[in-house]
This record gives sequence, structure tokens and C-alpha cells, in this order.
Amino acid sequence: MRVVAASQARPHLLSGRVGENNFLSLIDEFFIVGYFAVVMQNSLKYIPRSLEKYVLDASTQFPVILVTGPRQVGKTTLLRHICDDSRRYVTLDDIAMRSLARNDPALFLQRFAPPVLIDEIQYAPELLSSIKILADNKKRPGLFWLTGSQQFLLMSGITETLAGRVAILNLSGLSQEEKRQAKGDKGPFLPTWENIEKRGRDADSTDLISIFKNIWTGSFPALVTGQVKDWDLFFSSLIQTYLQRDISGLTQVGNLEAFLRFLKACAARTGQLLNLSQLARDVDVSVNTAKHWLSILNASFVVALLQPYHSNRTKRLVKRPKLYFLDTGFCAYLTDWITPETVASGAMSGSFFETFVFSEILKSWWHRGRTPRLYYYRDRDGKEIDLLIEYGAALYPLEVKMGATPRRDWIRHFTVLKRLDKPIGQGGVVCLCKEPVPLTEDITAIPAGFL
Repeated sequence: MRVVAASQARPHLLSGRVGENNFLSLIDEFFIVGYFAVVMQNSLKYIPRSLEKYVLDASTQFPVILVTGPRQVGKTTLLRHICDDSRRYVTLDDIAMRSLARNDPALFLQRFAPPVLIDEIQYAPELLSSIKILADNKKRPGLFWLTGSQQFLLMSGITETLAGRVAILNLSGLSQEEKRQAKGDKGPFLPTWENIEKRGRDADSTDLISIFKNIWTGSFPALVTGQVKDWDLFFSSLIQTYLQRDISGLTQVGNLEAFLRFLKACAARTGQLLNLSQLARDVDVSVNTAKHWLSILNASFVVALLQPYHSNRTKRLVKRPKLYFLDTGFCAYLTDWITPETVASGAMSGSFFETFVFSEILKSWWHRGRTPRLYYYRDRDGKEIDLLIEYGAALYPLEVKMGATPRRDWIRHFTVLKRLDKPIGQGGVVCLCKEPVPLTEDITAIPAGFL
């Protein structure tokens, strides 16, 4: 693959026409060009993604495919890896291409006629109407492959303009399955004997140090593959890119310092019930501001909110969700845990372990083109179940325990599910045991390395 020099890729930057934010824009552009040059040069380190075949399958059914997810998780790398030579590629990170797409969408799509891969579509939502027209006129699947890193600007335009024409797929960081290049499709995670047996065939080690090394490293491909060896520099650069490009440029957040404090405060609460008033008070912003900023973190795939389960859907909406960071390495960086050992022995070890389990289960669904129905359970008596997976007609309960010796009292709250008018499937406890251990006829202790 040809690596384009910065002077070739961004000639407008060297001609004196830098743009509104002059120096910062210049630095930011060269950062991105340099990053993608590194990715291209290290393309031999590509790790196959579980989502690949689901993208190809969707591309035979829909005229538009949108792959969303946070920055630097490999959306573009995946699509460029699986596309054929007939599909052109253009990135709207390029200011010249972005300007053309915004000001003259029809001309842009003449120059980059389908089949085409358009990177970072959120920078030019003006393209969506023209994409719709071409999709309707040509009536062929697989015309447009799009990527996007921010749902807060993108999804309203996509759902309104391309409804019925677009397949939306989520890509997060590398899953444990992808890291170990597991063979065969294990399917989305469920705590059933069949699923556990499939995952055990090529499972990872479940010893404490190995698990927390994965937790501390996180799931960004550049770190996992060793392309970037400086963990601290990677995440500090990621924050600068996120704040300067996504937050400042796209959402008009006025106080970036306060937003960074808010980001760190959220990281410190991963795996906990969300108390928005307390969070706002700690960061010294209004509750409405905190609510808005949280929606930005959720929409840009930094955090996920796990809603409580209730048989009455209206009541479900008024209860507090649990907050999870989607990348444990990023969370560790923001909370100043500087080594895997400090994370494993620190006060947040249980929260990090639960966050890791949640994110791996979420990826197992997302990376197969599925949207899981995940909840937690908590009643007025304080009885809790960490995770409920609603699949088909049944609920599958799951606890997360950072212990190596399974105990039956870990599942004592599972009995409360009998009150619900719902079939209960097999359940499990994800923990640090070495092998699966039956706790009852329908409940199994599952090694974390099986995720």
C-alpha cells in the first residue's frame, strides 16, 4: 500500500491557506496524516475482525453501510482490508475534500462515484441527501461504505435521510477473541453450556496478571499490536485529538478544561450507578451541562449506559443507569493507574474487572452486527444482579466476581428473577477460576479468559 507524504496529502497546508484555527489546525492535520502513515506502513499487523463477514453480508442487501465506533479502533482499516479494487476511498479528514463535500455534494459524488468508501462522514452531513438520491436511482446494494466516529451529529441525519437504505454496524476496540485470533464463529456471548464450550476451545489464560495486563493495555489496535509502544503518549495524544477535533470542533463545548475534568470524573465512576447530581457537583457544572456532556461521551463511544431491567418499560426509564467506560486502558489512563499491577491491587480493581467483562460481552454482540438487550437488576431490597441478557423470550442472568474460587452464595440473588413474568435461561458468574465450574444445574462459573 502506498504511503502518501504529508506534503502530497495536504498541499493546501503548505500554500499559506491554513484555515481558521491556523496553527492548531496545521498541527492536527499533520498528526492525523502521520498516524495513518504509521497504520499503512504496519498493515502486515492487521488483525482480522469478527465484523468483516457481517459487513460483506450487509453490503449484499443494503445500498449504504455505516460502520460507527470511536476513533482509532480500526473502522477504516477493516473496510479497506475487505474492499476490492473497484471501490474508491476518500477521507473527509482532508479539509479540501470536506469543503467540496459540504459545498457541492453532487460534484463530490461525481468525482468519487460509487462504489466508494467515505471516511468520517459526520464532517459533511450535506452528502446524505445526495447519497439517498444515488441509492434510489441505482437500486443496487453495496454502493456506499461510510465510517463515522460521532453519533451525536451523524445519527439524526442518517435515520432521517437514509431510513431503510442503510445498515448500521458498531465496531469497538479489539475483543479478546480477536486478540487471540480465535478460530470459528463463537456467536454472541450467552452463559449457556454450548456457548461456554465453544469459547473454551481456544480460551485465554485467566490468571490475575494476564487479565489485568489486558485491562490496563485496553483494546486500541495500535497498542495491542505494538505499533505504538508508549501507552502514556498514545492516550495523551488521543485526549488531545478528541478534545480538539470532536468536542471543540463538533459540539461547541465552551470549557474544555471543565470537560476534561468531567471525563476523568466519569472514568473514576466506571461500573457504578450514575448519580448525575453528584457528578455535576464534583466537576462544578450544572446538572443540565453534565447531562449534555454525558450524552456526548455516550454518543462518541467513550462510555456506555446500562439501563435497569423492569418489566414495566416506563418505570425502567426513570431509574438510574450504570456507567461503563468502553475501553479499560483509556479509563486506567484517566484515573492514573500507571501499571497493570497497580490496577489489579488498587481500590478500583473490582470496577475495572466488571467494566472489562461488560465491554467484552458488548463487543461479542456488536462485532456480529447485533444490538444486545443488556440490563442490570436492582430491587428496593437492595438485591442486585450485575447483568441480564434478554434474548428471545428469556432472561440470562450474569454476575461478575473478582475471585478465583467459585461460591454458591455469589448467585443468591438469582432467585428474585422468579418474581418476573419471564422465562429464565441459563446463568453464569464470570470470575478468575481456571475452568468452568457448575454451581447449579443451570448456572456455571465461567473463566474470564473465555470471553
